[in-house]
Amino acid sequence: MPLKIKAIIFDFGGVLIDWSPHNLYKDYFADDAAIDAFLEEIDFYHWNAQQDKGRSFAEAVEIQSAKFPQHAELIKAYADNWINSITGMKVDVVKLLYRLKAKGFPVYGLSNWSAETFPLVAEEFSFLKDLDKVVLSGAVKMIKPEPEIFHYLLAQIPESAEECLFIDDSLANIEAAQKLGFQTVHFTSANALEENLKEQKLL
Repeated sequence: MPLKIKAIIFDFGGVLIDWSPHNLYKDYFADDAAIDAFLEEIDFYHWNAQQDKGRSFAEAVEIQSAKFPQHAELIKAYADNWINSITGMKVDVVKLLYRLKAKGFPVYGLSNWSAETFPLVAEEFSFLKDLDKVVLSGAVKMIKPEPEIFHYLLAQIPESAEECLFIDDSLANIEAAQKLGFQTVHFTSANALEENLKEQKLL
């Protein structure tokens, strides 16, 4: 039987904050299918993960532009206009975060995010200041789904993995957390998350 949940851990991009390269690249392509084809061609998500792990955007653009010179301008456009990949916070999910805090749960953040770009939004999203602990991949130079970043967070908090509920939109991150003993919710929507939290009698 699972241990009683004592703390909640939220991912940021895709869960609390609406981040997607589609938000930025919609100004450069005709439709989502064209964006997806481009992202796949340049192996965007693997490339971007290295910035989340601490690589500078200047180095990243140089490396990827050398590999895909035909897309150099589009690659540079992501670095130059990164802020346009963010469209705001997911209000309904943030409301759930505050309801959990009101119930007395410590709420933590565990996010793959570049330390170079995070300061651009840190002031905009006031809920970030109300989190009890934040572990940012770019700051610690470790990323999900690698187990090291989960162990790093656990070293910073009093709860065990088994006492934490981890919420993330990435299935790979969820599976990694489960292997380490975390209780998990694979995020798909605010409504589904709310229902799950109610079923677990956390709300």
